[in-house]
Amino acid sequence: MDMPKTGEFAHVGKSVVIKGELSGSEDLYVDGKVEGTIQLQSNSLVIGPNGTVHADVNAKSVVVQGKMEGNIHASDRTELMKSGVIVGDIVTQRISIEEGASFKGKVEIQREDSKASVPARPVRAAG
Repeated sequence: MDMPKTGEFAHVGKSVVIKGELSGSEDLYVDGKVEGTIQLQSNSLVIGPNGTVHADVNAKSVVVQGKMEGNIHASDRTELMKSGVIVGDIVTQRISIEEGASFKGKVEIQREDSKASVPARPVRAAG
């Protein structure tokens, strides 16, 4: 997967270094270096093959082709491409990890219906 082909997106180039909190309402393609936090609640993050991210990420979807260190919370999906490296925990609804990718951490798959919590029924003992 290359840069997003449709819709609006922001591009962080190879020579760009960002430190701090990054947030926005458009898709983001990172081919440079980002340290801190990335908040893209309703949008996608693509970490390009030259990208290095040391951040906790909260986005709709995350695609990692480069290096990612930090936790990912993706409300829709997370993809780890064969050139990608992730060190950190992932919380997502769907995940794809290509053969050859590197991942160290844990994965928690959240179901779509877990957003609408259903009250538990009390268990009654027979007798």
